[in-house]
Amino acid sequence: MSPVLRSALLALVCAFLIPFHAAAWDRGEVQRFATLPAGAANPEGITVGRHGDVYVTGFNPTGAGVGKIFVFGDNGHLKRVLEVTGASSALLGIAFHPDTHELLVVDIGQGAVHRVNKFNGNASVFTQAPAGSGLNALAFDRAGNVYVSDSFQGIIWRTGAAGGPPVAWVNHDLLRTAGFPPFGANGMDFNRDETALFVANTGNDTIVRIPVTAGAAGEAAVFTHSVNGADGLIIDRDDNLWVCANQADEIVVIDPTGRAIAKLGDFEGVRRGSPVGLLFPASLARHGNWIYVTNLSLDLRPITGQQSVDSQWAAEVTRHTIARLRARIP
Repeated sequence: MSPVLRSALLALVCAFLIPFHAAAWDRGEVQRFATLPAGAANPEGITVGRHGDVYVTGFNPTGAGVGKIFVFGDNGHLKRVLEVTGASSALLGIAFHPDTHELLVVDIGQGAVHRVNKFNGNASVFTQAPAGSGLNALAFDRAGNVYVSDSFQGIIWRTGAAGGPPVAWVNHDLLRTAGFPPFGANGMDFNRDETALFVANTGNDTIVRIPVTAGAAGEAAVFTHSVNGADGLIIDRDDNLWVCANQADEIVVIDPTGRAIAKLGDFEGVRRGSPVGLLFPASLARHGNWIYVTNLSLDLRPITGQQSVDSQWAAEVTRHTIARLRARIP
């Protein structure tokens, strides 16, 4: 075959292949869904109520002041701000209990989970962890049990639907970290048949799989590596994992074998004090055809004394946002 013909055939093959390859990694369109009020703390946890209202927690690393929850309508307009009685301002995970429909909020500053009135913010302690905990995210099983990740001690705590003192359901080295950012066990969710709980380890960039048999935990193992700052995590009906990569400013979708099948969203700069796209995405929630994502936009330097690639960008943010993108795997 002549060199000219060989080059022509190669060009033809590339012309057919490139569009399909590019489509497989279409990152979708990230929209701004809502903007928090001026002066609001960094948005961290997120959940969606039965009627489409979006609930977002504010995270102030110092814990000073009153903990707040921002409630947006499905059109992105702010409906109300809840001041959570008795809570610190370092609020993280938030979710409605699937059976009792109570609104539960994780308070890392107090090592507690609060049950919160979704209309006025009145709260009481749902469960209180021992001293030294770093409570972060929530998960639920079909029996109504409540699971809380502990980012500092590498524990998954469990309590019943009514709350009360938690028990250490899993305590494992794979749920702890000496990495960066300095959070171990973080977002988590059960697969469809509840044979496993999947837990993001932020500092280790891993997803940990904990097998489950009749409600009892088996031996934890790394399911997959290299999700840069694995944070919030949800599992869809096909058992795909949707994971916030907070240090890569993207959502990574992972199939049940541990293979990445999509990477969604990206950071496109700061405009008029707000991030465009995703900046330190921390938590995500699905409702209908949309994935809602909190842009934590956290400058880690005052907290850790270390810089990340987004530190200076995060320091420029003065108005925090919630993003959304289509719940679609290209």
